[in-house]
Amino acid sequence: MSDFAHDLVLIANAGDGTISTLRMEGREEPRLDVIATSVAGQGCSTFAIDAARDLVFAAYKGEPAGIVTLKLDRTTGELHPVSRRDVDASMTYLALDASRSFLLGASYGGGFGEVWPVGNEGDLGEATAHVEFANLHCVVPDRGHAYFVSLGDDLIAQYDLGEDGTLTPLDPATIAQPDGSGPRHLIIHDENAYLITEFSGEVIRHDVGADGSLAPAESVSIVDPSAGLKHSRFGADPTQEGLVWGADVHRAGRWIIGSERSASTLATVALDAAGHLGEVADFAPTETRPRGFAATDDGQFVIAVGEKSTDAALSRVEDDGRLTVLARVGIGRGANWVRIIAGH
Repeated sequence: MSDFAHDLVLIANAGDGTISTLRMEGREEPRLDVIATSVAGQGCSTFAIDAARDLVFAAYKGEPAGIVTLKLDRTTGELHPVSRRDVDASMTYLALDASRSFLLGASYGGGFGEVWPVGNEGDLGEATAHVEFANLHCVVPDRGHAYFVSLGDDLIAQYDLGEDGTLTPLDPATIAQPDGSGPRHLIIHDENAYLITEFSGEVIRHDVGADGSLAPAESVSIVDPSAGLKHSRFGADPTQEGLVWGADVHRAGRWIIGSERSASTLATVALDAAGHLGEVADFAPTETRPRGFAATDDGQFVIAVGEKSTDAALSRVEDDGRLTVLARVGIGRGANWVRIIAGH
């Protein structure tokens, strides 16, 4: 259980090229306060956190695009640059493996994923592995495996992640997703993997086998039916055509929560004891165009941001799955990525 007096929340503000550090205090009546705003780089969005060493790896755009390693001061909340690595195209998703020895990245625009060794000071070495799929949107390392989600190819590519940072395809090497669904973000909890799709607005649960391979099992829509949205497609503008625009997915205790940007909602989906999908309990309005959000480690609270909002919203997850907004605090422009560092 987290000590909320010491929880820190990091939020990337792509419009400002900054990362906001917030402190979450209290439990019965929690507070959310900005304590620092640090420059990370042009269009900063995705980042990964090594909480054991207080290191943050943040992607930025530009010519060249790159990844900056930042050192977090937990007292002040400030982030200080340590090192930088150029990349061939900007990263859309970054994640550390469990040993924190390797940083994995997925590039949507570049259509590739890479693995870099992480040095003692957080510096990134030369890539140890490179894979290519259309419009990669996510990469998730889990228990010695790595999963790359391709929005453009409607698939998940799955690998063994070696101790030397190499990638060896599992059998099968790829897992097909529904045609035109636009697979986007993936999370893994125990023996279940949950994928959210951008174009169809579904959460698709996969079984995780003993060898790490995924197998699609069931799905549920996270699109509010009252919004009147239609199935989207690659290259379409959801804002002009009233199309589904799924974005992020996280687990909050016995709930799966998915964000949909066209209607600016967070859908709460019930889970049974085995982690299987149930019914949608709530379509909660949230910050405008919610590309990113996060849940506290005990699943009791959610912090959401919106690309068209300059606030972060703190909500409590009620027993029936509803989300009750408790507080809003001003952050930066274009906020799209949220991660929480649980207190000691």
